[in-house]
Amino acid sequence: MTALVIAEHDNARLKGTTLNTVTAALACGSDVHILVAGHNASDAAEAAAGIVGVAKVIRADSEAFAHGLAENVAAQVVALAGDYSHILFPATASGKNIAPRVAAVLDAGQISEVTKIHGTDTFERPIYAGNAIATVQSLTEKNVITVRTTGFDPAAATGGSAAIEQIATVPASSKSTFVSAELVKSDRPELTAAKVIVSGGRALGSSEKFIAIMTPLADKLGAAIGASRAAVDAGYAANDLQVGQTGKIVAPQLYIAAGISGAIQHLAGMKDSKVIVAINKDPEAPIFSVADYGLEADLFTAVPELTKAL
Repeated sequence: MTALVIAEHDNARLKGTTLNTVTAALACGSDVHILVAGHNASDAAEAAAGIVGVAKVIRADSEAFAHGLAENVAAQVVALAGDYSHILFPATASGKNIAPRVAAVLDAGQISEVTKIHGTDTFERPIYAGNAIATVQSLTEKNVITVRTTGFDPAAATGGSAAIEQIATVPASSKSTFVSAELVKSDRPELTAAKVIVSGGRALGSSEKFIAIMTPLADKLGAAIGASRAAVDAGYAANDLQVGQTGKIVAPQLYIAAGISGAIQHLAGMKDSKVIVAINKDPEAPIFSVADYGLEADLFTAVPELTKAL
């Protein structure tokens, strides 16, 4: 059986989620191929060829793929699908946008947010905000899978020597066109790839206090900044900082939660972190149930003292 991984990239660099997805793909099939659909994406294809465990890189180069529009990429994946038993996407905004379109056209079973693979047709995935794990068996010939990347170690990015095959691309879809993108530029690590994350909750009280308290700590640790949904909904932090079931799923080496009570939706997004530190003045806060280290204290005192001590 051969598995196809749909690479995530910016036409110049592969995103780290692709490496985790390759690890999942290796558990599904004897051979793993990667599709790099982009525009002038030769560097991304070269990087994909260097991933250990990858047998072949398929490069589809067209202006239609420059911005990763789901309609165009899905059509290219469907055109290639006949050769593959498993088609895997990272469970990111992009992967979740493309995968259902592919599954629908192929009339294939989609298994979402896979965290563990037992052979070629049996998978584990979290349900009920991660409070239960479902073991799912697929009965369709082809399987379209989105991979929760926190469940798999990344494959080695260098050491491989896969061949790169350039293919003819499908025509661009007329159903959508790229208009514009507003990108937030930051010197901080990307939230889903960061090794250290400091997150703030609604207890911070305002966007000004959120910045004043959390930013110095993040600077000292070289960390990404996250936020609970309550903090985002209150306008204290940007939407792309939200961690949780309806935000980003993270599993850093260190996760510091300040003023976050630990609602089930937030815990679903960060409880796989290697070390969790919780700072909350409420001794009954649910966050303490998953924390490796808990500090019952006022965050407005504790966080600045922690920052000063670093």
